[in-house]
Amino acid sequence: MATIKSFEQMDIWKDARKLALEIYRLTYKHDFSKDFSLKDQIRRSSSSVMDNIAEGFERDGTKEFIHFLTISKGSLAETKSQLFRALDLNYITKIEFDKNYELSTKIGKMIGGFIIYLRNSGIKGNKFKSK
Repeated sequence: MATIKSFEQMDIWKDARKLALEIYRLTYKHDFSKDFSLKDQIRRSSSSVMDNIAEGFERDGTKEFIHFLTISKGSLAETKSQLFRALDLNYITKIEFDKNYELSTKIGKMIGGFIIYLRNSGIKGNKFKSK
């Protein structure tokens, strides 16, 4: 695997960023924008996916990174659940739901695969290397 020097290079972070942006776009729609609670909750959970990937990467320890990746995966599940609520309330179309649910599922698989890779890699992180 190639050496990644910043979280911005990671495909999982890039896809999580796309998801967060799309969620923000959806929540500007008229009815959705008026449901302040759901709008805020889904924005925060989708943003948390990308933010926790970034924070975990910057911690420089594999165990900490895995910890933040699992938090990210939990936020992703929360976002997926909220997408169902938005669909049920007719805030988004089935096409919008499917597109974002599919992207969420892809990101979840990527995060899960990356967690497995890190657990099996023997990499401890930069903070454990001698200077």
